[in-house]
Amino acid sequence: MNGASREALAAARERLDALTDNTSVDAARLADELAAVTALLDREVSLRRVLTDPAQAGEAKAELAQRLLGTQVGGETADLVSGMVRTRWSQSRDLVDALEELANTADLTAAQRVGTLDDVEDELFRFGRIVSSSTELRAALTDRKATVSAKRELMRSLLGGRTAAQTERLVTRLVTAPRGRSLEAGLESLSKLAAERRDRMVAVVTSAVPLSDVQKQRLGAALAKLYGRQMHLNLDVDPDVVGGIRVQVGDEVINGSLADRIADAERRLAS
Repeated sequence: MNGASREALAAARERLDALTDNTSVDAARLADELAAVTALLDREVSLRRVLTDPAQAGEAKAELAQRLLGTQVGGETADLVSGMVRTRWSQSRDLVDALEELANTADLTAAQRVGTLDDVEDELFRFGRIVSSSTELRAALTDRKATVSAKRELMRSLLGGRTAAQTERLVTRLVTAPRGRSLEAGLESLSKLAAERRDRMVAVVTSAVPLSDVQKQRLGAALAKLYGRQMHLNLDVDPDVVGGIRVQVGDEVINGSLADRIADAERRLAS
């Protein structure tokens, strides 16, 4: 997002955080309702354009949102959406993207409350690895001819009772409403959002052999030192990885000569 949309999203994130800081607010219900509004505005292009029309007064758009949603969702959701349409958006679709992010963040907040956020991060990563290794599963999950109910049932059979409830909810929403994204891109986005919820960066670590607990701790500390932020490690094993280890943080890949940076950071940390 650029310009006005970036500012509007930042304000919406702050409002969501303030709302979910109140433990009496049901974060899971909020997530469901925000996801429903996302689906509505993704489907109803003309309504989306009216609610983001810069020529219309913000208060008028907020009142319209309240009239449309007031009897369909809870007061917290209606107020949050009304506040979002009061602000200016660079593109109408940015509003839908923002609503989807807030829905996912609300579910991650629910996971954080019950102490399963770390599990959700790991499960999203592992599910992505499973999908990437199975063309048959990927084809089933992305089949455009399959009904939403069929995909929900498939997700229930795959993840129901085997993962945190929030993991199943997040991935099911992605599979049933990809909104033009690839499954891999959607899972990566969810993983990053989960890490940001903990104010951590994500490092995808691929090693020739499994890392010991001591190695994982040292690597995490070294990467945190390099990047100045707490680091969450998503671990994968590939015997063919060159040099024994490959680390990817965002767009940067650390291996070969760059591995010296980790060694240097470890030495500095040890001293």
